[in-house]
Amino acid sequence: MDIEEFFERMPFARLLGVEVTEAADGHAEGRVEMREELSWNSDRVMAHGGVTFTLADTVGGAALVSEVDQPVPTIDMRIDYLDAGTGDLRAEADVVRLGGDVGTVDVDVYATDGAHVATARGVYKTG
Repeated sequence: MDIEEFFERMPFARLLGVEVTEAADGHAEGRVEMREELSWNSDRVMAHGGVTFTLADTVGGAALVSEVDQPVPTIDMRIDYLDAGTGDLRAEADVVRLGGDVGTVDVDVYATDGAHVATARGVYKTG
């Protein structure tokens, strides 16, 4: 499976502009270019929490897909928002456990200025 192509064709990720830039060996990275339409604040472009969540969920899924080579629906995701997401966002994800039917992934999201915007743990169905 071409992981980057699979996620590029995902309609919702494409709508938001989420890009998976790397996915191999249980690790994935991705980004989203911020624009006014993705902001929660009309005075300053700051990522809506849903954008941050979608980036984390998509990149987390890509990390797991790089291990199991098939789509992995999200079962659950918990996210902690740590700072305002200003500027473009990037995410890094690593598989922490791969079981028979479920995989767990940790994801960190950062802003352009290096601020740690969010940390998340996703659980995905693998079998």
